[in-house]
Amino acid sequence: MSLETIRLSQQGRDQLIKLKRHTGIKHWNVLCRWALCTSLADPTPPLVRDIVTDSNVEMNWKTFAGQYGPTNRALIKERAKREEGSSETDALARSAHAHIHRGVGMLSGAPSPSIAGLISNAL
Repeated sequence: MSLETIRLSQQGRDQLIKLKRHTGIKHWNVLCRWALCTSLADPTPPLVRDIVTDSNVEMNWKTFAGQYGPTNRALIKERAKREEGSSETDALARSAHAHIHRGVGMLSGAPSPSIAGLISNAL
């Protein structure tokens, strides 16, 4: 697993499709950024650490993070240190993937997810 390539599970892909339909946001990377932030806002560690990346949804770090790459990497590094006891490359990748997947689940589980809902939940 690598932090340079973000891959999603089939379940994550299906949840993203639901989010795209309800929010009108067309790009996976934007939704995945929201998902990462949503999960990182929860102080508890994600329960699932090993993600089976069996879907065709894949993006490189630059596409995923965009202009917020350094900030996202620092946030993930901090959580990896706290939750995994390490900020090594593998720990960063596991932490990022776990938080993205948990966040996608959290967003898709919200009643009637919408852009307004994403914004109000972020405040």
